[in-house]
Formats: sequence, C-alpha cells, structure tokens
Amino acid sequence: MSSIPGLRTLATLGLSLVSIPALVTQAQAQATAATLFASHYNTQSIYTLSLARASNGSYTLTESSNLKTCGRYPSWITLDADTGTIYCSDEYGWKNDNESVNGSLTALSVDGGVLTEIAKTDTSAGSAVNNVVYEGEGGEQYLAIAHYSGSAVSTYALPLEDEAGPLQRLEFELSAPGTVPERQDAPHPHQAILDPTGAFVLVPDLGADLVRVFAIDKANGNLNTCPPLNYTAGGGPRHGVFSTASENQELRVKGSRAPSDSAETVLYVAGELSGKVEAFAVSYQDSGCLAFKQIEAEVPYPEELPEGASLSEIRLVDSHLYVSVRQDKAFDGNDSIAKLVLDRDGTFEFQDIHTSGGEVPRTFAINKAGDLVAVGNQVSSNVAIVERDPDTGLLGSIVASLLIGTPGDPDNSVSGLSSIIWDE
Repeated sequence: MSSIPGLRTLATLGLSLVSIPALVTQAQAQATAATLFASHYNTQSIYTLSLARASNGSYTLTESSNLKTCGRYPSWITLDADTGTIYCSDEYGWKNDNESVNGSLTALSVDGGVLTEIAKTDTSAGSAVNNVVYEGEGGEQYLAIAHYSGSAVSTYALPLEDEAGPLQRLEFELSAPGTVPERQDAPHPHQAILDPTGAFVLVPDLGADLVRVFAIDKANGNLNTCPPLNYTAGGGPRHGVFSTASENQELRVKGSRAPSDSAETVLYVAGELSGKVEAFAVSYQDSGCLAFKQIEAEVPYPEELPEGASLSEIRLVDSHLYVSVRQDKAFDGNDSIAKLVLDRDGTFEFQDIHTSGGEVPRTFAINKAGDLVAVGNQVSSNVAIVERDPDTGLLGSIVASLLIGTPGDPDNSVSGLSSIIWDE
C-alpha cells in the first residue's frame, strides 16, 4: 500500500493501514457473479456491469451493455428492487434570478441486467442530484428528489408516467449568502434520505447549512415541513446516513460504558465544505417532528484534510462508517475511503484510510453480503471493486477495476462517472 505524501506517517499517530489478502474458502470455491449499474454524465448513459468470481477467487469486471438515457446529465440512480425499476435523475437545469430550467426524471425496468426505458418526464426541477423511494399507507410509492442548483425538493407519485407532473415542488431561498459565499450563494439540496422508521425524508442542504426535515403524510405521499437541523455554519452538509441501536448491538465500548449509554438513533452527516463528519442524536417528538443534539464533529482523516480535498459519500454497515475523500491524492495520485468505528454512545473514532482505486470517489456502494465495495471514481471514471472483511470492516485489495465511458474533466462537475449501485 502506498505512502501518503505530505502527511505524517500513520505510525507516528498510533495508526496503521491494513491490507487484507484475498482469501477463498472451500465453500466459496465456485464461480459467482453479480450485476452493477453505473451512470455517466457526459456519455448520457447507464452501464450494466458484470462482476464474475472464478473458482480460484479471482474477479473480472466487464461491461455487459449500456443505454443512452436519463437526459443531459445522468447524475444519480436508485434501484427499487421490489418492482425491478431504476429511477434516474438528471442534473441538467437550474434556478437563478433570471429564469428556471427544468431537468428530467426517467424510470427504467431491469430484467436480467437489461435496462429498458419505460417512462420519462421533463417536469423535474433543475439539477437533480439524488433521489429516494418512500412509501405511503397501503404500499403506495413515491420518489423524493434533491435539486442542487434548482434549490428545491420535488416528489413524484409512482409508478412514474410519461410527462407526469410533480406531486410537490418545494423551493427554497436564502436571505443572504452563507459562510462560504462562493458555494453558499443559494440553497443547494444534495441528498434525500429516509429515517429508519420510514416516516421522514431528510435533505442535507449544502448551501443553507441545514438538514431539512419533512414528515411524510402517509395518506397522500405529501411531505410536510418540520423544523430543520441547523448545521455548523460553513459546514456544507452533503450526504448523511442513519444508525440505530438495533443495527449496532455489537458496538465496541470505550472503558466500561453500560448499555444504557447507547444512542438509539444517530444521524451522521459529511460536511463537504468543513471536511468534518458530524454526529447527531435523534429524538422523535410528540409534535410529529424530530429533534437533534450534536454529539461529535471530527475530520475523518489522520490529520487535517490536505488543501483542496473534500468529503463526498458516507455509508454505514453495522458499527463501521465509511466516507469518501476526494482529491487528497494520498495513494500515488488516487484518493481515499476513510473508515471510522462507532461507539455505543453514537460517537466515532477514525481508524484508517484506504485507496479508492481512482480519482474523485463521488460515490460508493457496499453489497448486501458486506464483502465488496464498489467505488465510483468520477474523474478517472472507473469502478473499483474493493474487498471488505465483514467481521472487522477493514478494506482490502482492489480485486477489479474498469473504465466506464470516458474520463471526467476535473474542472467540470458534470463529467465522468456519476453514480454506482449493486443490483440486489
């Protein structure tokens, strides 16, 4: 594993980088395969990828097919495995003082890894960067979308129909630029996520330094506005992930904490502008909304982030939290995935960093088995498959890597690989 130029060695900080060799047990000694999907900005396509594992434990990642779809700038894909549908958001469009321009939303069916476009609408608020499926009573489904330059959150009733209009279009404004005016000139919603109960949609807003909170009206799918989480000024919340006590029953304990110290529900948010991960204990109020208490705010790195580096995606598996670090160039020019370990009280500790296998890891996804991580590197436009030990959570060897489309332009935020998901 490569050294980290410009940093003190991890040994001097009491830390170590751990590499896990590829191990094949007798039970695993047979050929297996998995399917992934990747979206790409400037090829305007979604790619179907096949990951095969031979009986000797070696992996091969290949492109099975691709489909030009999802508007001008395909930015984010979400798979609804129950219906076999992918929802793809398009980052084209904007909102400013002069005009507003819509983007698009596309629904595609998944059949044996083959994608077919089944519905599309051009009524989506501009610059959609993330979406999530949520449910109403009776199993009705809806989609919530975060619009970065559109300064909005929109919702759609599902299944999507051609040229369907939004169920809601919630637009936001700032009275003045934020602490980082060049990035916080307007509200910039960057993600839509569900809380663990499925009753709330939360939206980290990088421009407004808020995590917006919406209670789902189960009767009609509408989002009702709740008081937001006021994020640290200049933090620029980008993406978040929840942890619950039921998911983390085997968390390690500092000292001799009793189980009563455990945090029931915690929200972890990656701040793109501050370079910190912030943790908030979440409580459910009689008012039907949420309350938050900050319990941690730390840089997920051996020391301060290198100049120009920033946080992007954040994921959690059991008691292991992972954050992608863009443009730290810590591994021979490639960037990093940071690993954090959670404690019973919801706080966390930095453990190590691992190569992302490419440049600018915009997003990554962990498979259900927990033994592989697919990293979507935007500028190098490659998908890197990294081994993960499901027991320790440590990342290991890069077992496969594949260039998707064409490399991205580091000066153009809508070029290169945009998202990656497993078909599970």
